Amino acid sequence: MQLEDYFEFLAPDDIRVKGTRVGIESILYEYIYRQRSPEEIVKHFYTLTLEQVYATILYYLHNKETVSQYLADWLEWGHQQRKAQALNPHPAAARLQKLREAKEAQKKADVSKISHG
Repeated sequence: MQLEDYFEFLAPDDIRVKGTRVGIESILYEYIYRQRSPEEIVKHFYTLTLEQVYATILYYLHNKETVSQYLADWLEWGHQQRKAQALNPHPAAARLQKLREAKEAQKKADVSKISHG
């Protein structure tokens, strides 16, 4: 079996572990940025085997430059999505934020009354 046989290359920015919906970026994020062991990672992704996690890490190590760019692009895309969401929040999220702000303002007013009363 070749290392690439463990993966489905759906698009240049979409590589998944074969037979799952898990992208390699999810596994590698846990491994690289959260410094989780393969054994810890497999506990978070119940559809993966330990062999698949190790294969993903090995694929990364064999293709470090390409996969590092893949991860950087994925992280940047996520950053852009969060930025867009912050600029244009869902109406429900906006209502929740207003409720939080009103609750915080009420707490401050209550504290002010107590300290001056």
